[in-house]
Amino acid sequence: MSGYKDKTRVRSCGILIKNECILLAQLLSPISNELIWTPPGGGVKFGETLEEALKREFLEETGLTISVNKLVHINEIIQDRFHAIEFFFLVNYESGNLKLGSDPEHNENDQILKALSFKSKEEIAGSNVKPEYLKKEFWTA
Repeated sequence: MSGYKDKTRVRSCGILIKNECILLAQLLSPISNELIWTPPGGGVKFGETLEEALKREFLEETGLTISVNKLVHINEIIQDRFHAIEFFFLVNYESGNLKLGSDPEHNENDQILKALSFKSKEEIAGSNVKPEYLKKEFWTA
């Protein structure tokens, strides 16, 4: 996980809504070393667009093919030796069956992805969800 330190990381993340619930991935945060819930997504590779990165990351982590809708939030994290700029897009389901995937940046014994779940507004409010935007502002925008 130290590969995330001492550099600016650009991430593209997707908010998939089904029956008024958001699909979230539970993962071991490389920043806080605690379990958090966050929308699927990940690092943008050099030469890759935000949309291309999001489609690739979503498929790797969830088994789902998506189309990318509009940008709804930008989050910046600067904490200790970590710096990330995250772009959150609304996405649409296109195909596939939901299944927990893996993060190719980690070997199979060091996976940070733990679970996938659709969470309601109420469940999100009571969970360790990042970014905080998803707890309140998202639902009023």
